[in-house]
Amino acid sequence: MPIFVMRGLDGPEGLARRPAVRPSHLEHLRELERLAKISFAGPIFAEDGSTPIGSIVIFESDDLTAAQSFCARDPYVLEGVFGQWDVNAAMQVFPEN
Repeated sequence: MPIFVMRGLDGPEGLARRPAVRPSHLEHLRELERLAKISFAGPIFAEDGSTPIGSIVIFESDDLTAAQSFCARDPYVLEGVFGQWDVNAAMQVFPEN
């Protein structure tokens, strides 16, 4: 199944909105976990190593359209945590299987 990477970068209100929206964001991602389609999901940080500035999600989906549709329904997208986001197809090279 194809692999996709979603990269969301926080908007101006992202840091302030994250705590309230995080539970619904995590529940949204649990859908992928239940289907065993998620490889990695987590925040990315500013240079201080602790201030979230966005998130990365690596997951499997049928195609780009389905991957984009899933990400468009993410509460971080819908509730204004992310100021911008994108989804790209990817290919796993490492770890080698």
